[in-house]
Amino acid sequence: MSRGWLALALAVVGLVVMSPPVNDVHATTTVDSRSSGLVLVAPSMAITSTTATQQIVQSLDQLVARSPMTLTSSIEPMVAGSGATMGVSLIELGGTTPINWTYNSHQVFTAASTYKLVALMMEAQNIAAGITDPNGVVCYEDADYEDGWYSDYQDGACFTRNDLAQRAGLMSDNTAGHMLVRDIGGADVLNAWAASLGATESDFFTDNSTSAHDLAILWAAEAKGSLGGAAAQAWMYPMLTETRVESGIPAGVAGRSSVVHKIGTIDLIDNDAGLVTSGPNGPYVLVVMTDNLGGDAGWQLISSVSSAVWNYESARAQ
Repeated sequence: MSRGWLALALAVVGLVVMSPPVNDVHATTTVDSRSSGLVLVAPSMAITSTTATQQIVQSLDQLVARSPMTLTSSIEPMVAGSGATMGVSLIELGGTTPINWTYNSHQVFTAASTYKLVALMMEAQNIAAGITDPNGVVCYEDADYEDGWYSDYQDGACFTRNDLAQRAGLMSDNTAGHMLVRDIGGADVLNAWAASLGATESDFFTDNSTSAHDLAILWAAEAKGSLGGAAAQAWMYPMLTETRVESGIPAGVAGRSSVVHKIGTIDLIDNDAGLVTSGPNGPYVLVVMTDNLGGDAGWQLISSVSSAVWNYESARAQ
């Protein structure tokens, strides 16, 4: 490669690598770092200089598009313009060199109804292991009640685990969520189980707080089959697909893939934790947590982040 081509390549790579993120941003590969690297091939000098320049520019454009810093530069202005506080975790589950990309992922937020996702994961694992029966019943107790979508909770009323999962997953019903937590042993058991999987920043259901990091590692473990495998997924995924609220991650994906997800919303909090099952570079986990925005604006921000991630994954697939 001539000195001119080398200077051009290094200049563009420098712009990608050296741009300083404003927030806590990290990108790591999940494969042996020795197997990944940058190969930039200079065109043969026998080619005309115009063609060579075009090929160099195309190669560098692809390099920039695939850089995690490109995703950071897309998302940071969204957050700054919204005035929200946000945490994001992206875990790629496919592709040749899957990465984890995070943005303030260890910041702790109010979990809202995302605790129901964790309860459903644990319930699904128990069902897959034969510990509990999905058609077995859980009976209502007065302490379970919280205002929600159903009015048939009363003394003596019993519901199958299938019924409760549909209510907690598809509709995010609060009383059903409480009953599921009680069924798996209570909040202490739920939190110990989550912590054993690496979700150590969370206090689900009681203080009800969590981080994008914790929800993402739980989702990744589930998606990889570590929490009951195909049997658990077959039971749980329909409870979290085409739910009552599809304004966050699914809206950004825009019908290009199925999204299995659980939202949480209260006051100025909007959260979405999902598995995009058929991304352009393979499946991926995306968790977006927001505060100080709420309502339609909160969901629009999550949708915009989801769209930016989809576009980034598309570039990664090229």
